[in-house]
Amino acid sequence: MTATLFAIGGLILLIFGAEFMIRGSVSVARAAGISPHVIGLTIIAFGTSAPELFVSLKAAYHGSPGIAIGNVIGSNIANILLMIGTVGVICPFICTGRSLKRDCFVLLGATVIFMALAGNGMIEFWHGAIMLIGLFGYLFYCYVDERRAGADDGLHAQEAEEFESLQGSTLKAWSYTILGLLAVLAGANLLVAGAIDIAKALGVSETVIGITMVAIGTSMPELATTVVAAIRRHNDVALGNIIGSNIFNTLGILGTVAVVQPLAIPEEVLSMDLWVMGGVTLVFVISVISLKSIGRPLAIGFFAVYAYYICSQFLPLNPLG
Repeated sequence: MTATLFAIGGLILLIFGAEFMIRGSVSVARAAGISPHVIGLTIIAFGTSAPELFVSLKAAYHGSPGIAIGNVIGSNIANILLMIGTVGVICPFICTGRSLKRDCFVLLGATVIFMALAGNGMIEFWHGAIMLIGLFGYLFYCYVDERRAGADDGLHAQEAEEFESLQGSTLKAWSYTILGLLAVLAGANLLVAGAIDIAKALGVSETVIGITMVAIGTSMPELATTVVAAIRRHNDVALGNIIGSNIFNTLGILGTVAVVQPLAIPEEVLSMDLWVMGGVTLVFVISVISLKSIGRPLAIGFFAVYAYYICSQFLPLNPLG
């Protein structure tokens, strides 16, 4: 019971802390005259992925690589299958725009790099450095590319417009930012502690808890921003949120954690979950590139696959049995 309360409390702090931190930091950036597309590329990308980052860092320091790796892999799978499966039922995703196709190829490349490095059974310091260099190179290219298209017209600039500025002084914005960051840090501590105890109580591996409960919880900020964008009929922005979040998860979070603390890849991840993430990402990229929209039938299919995948983590499901 205590572990469950810790986990639930941690998730609540992560979700609301990330929301406060993003809104506060976006308001601070706007007050400082920073352009919308820079805000979208940096502050919002970091803010929505902050729960995954701090949870994975905490888990790695705690000696729980299964939660750290499972959190990232599970978040990437959830961002695609769960978000498309839920938001796509509300409003179909429109697969148009040069930026979406560009970012899809980057996501596919980042996934291939991660899978290749993970095949060694360990994500080392230099692996993390390569990932971070790749992330910064991608952000710089996006900055230059969107400056050519117009500072306020790019996809990342539109992402920034989804967040309204806080009413009040700059002090209020800074207060939101700091309090939100502290809440995310506290939430990460509680969630990791609760997740470890829950795994022991259920008799499952920490990786399973990381891929399921932890990953779904830390993906809530991305889900919230994607739902808001979809309701406002900003379909390309909603799809861009998913793609950008997975790029940041793969290169930014794993890269940062590996630089701080090398990560051992659990055998169960190498044998199944890594390949599931790769397959889901490939299907998603092909869908975005080849289709004009991701409608309700495909969204329902994505959700069904995700439900089956989550159940298979706890039950020995046999599709032929």
